Amino acid sequence: MPAGVEPADSVAAVDDSAPAAAPSATPNSSTAQQTAGAGAPRDDVARLTAIARVVTAASRTAQRQAEIEAELVAADRARAHAEAVLAEPDIQAAGAAEVGDLAELDAAVATAQAQVNAAVSVHGEASRRVSLLEDLGGQLWAAVDRIAPLQRTHDELAALAEVVAGRGENNRRMSLRSYVLAARLEEVAQAGSLRLRRMSAGRYEFVHSDKAGPRGRRGGLGLDIRDDYTGAVRPAKTLSGGETFMASLSLALGLADTVAAESGGLVLDTLFIDEGFGGLDADTLDAVMGVLDELRAGGRVVGVVSHVDEMRQRIPSRLHVRRGRSGSHLEATVA
Repeated sequence: MPAGVEPADSVAAVDDSAPAAAPSATPNSSTAQQTAGAGAPRDDVARLTAIARVVTAASRTAQRQAEIEAELVAADRARAHAEAVLAEPDIQAAGAAEVGDLAELDAAVATAQAQVNAAVSVHGEASRRVSLLEDLGGQLWAAVDRIAPLQRTHDELAALAEVVAGRGENNRRMSLRSYVLAARLEEVAQAGSLRLRRMSAGRYEFVHSDKAGPRGRRGGLGLDIRDDYTGAVRPAKTLSGGETFMASLSLALGLADTVAAESGGLVLDTLFIDEGFGGLDADTLDAVMGVLDELRAGGRVVGVVSHVDEMRQRIPSRLHVRRGRSGSHLEATVA
């Protein structure tokens, strides 16, 4: 029913109003009876009017009834939810738990609140740093994109520099300087081979090697010896002392020939050879001296430093250093 409407009480109020006028009438008074007889219909009309008003107030429209029913359904649902919450174990345990010391609980709450505030502050600072890092990360990637072309150019130049230095993708471990020197050395070896074959009676000649050395050493400046007697190529260090002297002299003469060929006809017309003849046998010494005689015949001056007596017989012009108690002095022999 609508709020404030009480039909039963209103009807009772209308019913109680009728007897209230009855005691005022007396059977002995005709005027009173006439008045009562005339007023009875009026009281009935008033009573019915009041009842009609109560009924009208108590009646509800269909829309209002639907609204009330919806409110009742919502109230039932709220009651069921509240009962379900109250029936939860945690709620039951909380309800059954004894109330602790309020001062301690207040202190615990204050501590927890302080921890929450500290955590919120830390979270705010962390969020600020995250935002800053994201900004810096964006700037970093933008810089990476800007320097990407320069990085590619640098990588190409760095790879080229590694190859030039004899590292990186350089299988021969040969630097650019060694490569240029190796080309020159190959020319010197070819010129020296002509001399060495003459001195060794056609047995030996130089072979340029550009392979890398042992234990990763750089290559490009190696010289081996081809022995025509065996047909094998062997290291130069396997030569005997006299053969090593011939090889060194052949390289020196080959270098002089190469320089003369590439310097516009400039000839190295003076050569000095220091020692080494003592390790030669007679046949080898003859071959070496034959080459030196050819050089002298070609207009070159060849100086030989030696203590071998046979050399004095083969060289007509000599400077002989003689030692004495008072010091050394020179003795010249000119042919």
